[in-house]
Amino acid sequence: MKLEQERLEKLTNDLIKWTKESIESSGGKKAIIGISGGKDSSVVAALCVKAFGKENVYGVLMPDGIQSDISYSKELCSFLGIKSIEINIKDITNAILYSLNKINDEIIPEVSNQTRINIAPRVRMTVLYAISQSIDDSRVINTSNLSEDWVGYATIYGDTAGAISPLGMLTTDEVIQVGEYLGLPDKFLSKVPSDGLTGKTDEDNFGFSYEILNKYIREGVIEDQDTKEKIDRMHRISRFKFLPIPMFPADLPIKADDIAGVYKK
Repeated sequence: MKLEQERLEKLTNDLIKWTKESIESSGGKKAIIGISGGKDSSVVAALCVKAFGKENVYGVLMPDGIQSDISYSKELCSFLGIKSIEINIKDITNAILYSLNKINDEIIPEVSNQTRINIAPRVRMTVLYAISQSIDDSRVINTSNLSEDWVGYATIYGDTAGAISPLGMLTTDEVIQVGEYLGLPDKFLSKVPSDGLTGKTDEDNFGFSYEILNKYIREGVIEDQDTKEKIDRMHRISRFKFLPIPMFPADLPIKADDIAGVYKK
């Protein structure tokens, strides 16, 4: 959906204000961001520079072995003037896979391909939080967008985590428009989105385009019934990834209303 200039300006300024206030409300003053060089992490980093100042934003590059497009991440950090940290996670992911492969065959006959794909995002989030806990007053910022989250294209406890999610209610085309308004070069916004793990683009994995998905999300319009049913199913079965952990409603007294209020609607 193409946003009018006035609405785009308000949206961006509101995003910057919300990001700053949300982090400061938890005592945070600095942002830790996993940088892929794609539009989402680029826009989040640019928003955080506006919210906290470039000296308080840390970009973390986490290749899993050799990453052919890591130059995008380095160039983005240089363009924004933010501090950057590079940690190759290959030894960590290999160690996990090695340990899994040693498990008794009766329990895990074979480590699944999906397991292999999801290890890296979870390791990356662990690294981000390890760095954050070693930098005073810092918080990990989520970089997911609404389009991906809508169909569950996210790893639970991996790229679903973070203190806040500035782009969580924006579709991919809206993220690009915010990036353009912030003055990001086109190369960081037009880079074909991929998972960086399977060698496939997001749209290859989906079986439909972001254009179709975004129009359905915002307007409820979709022509192909099979695609509609596929999107609806992907959305329905993935909601657990974005909800608080269900807790058994034990019939026991809770005195601390402020704590109980977190769990009770």
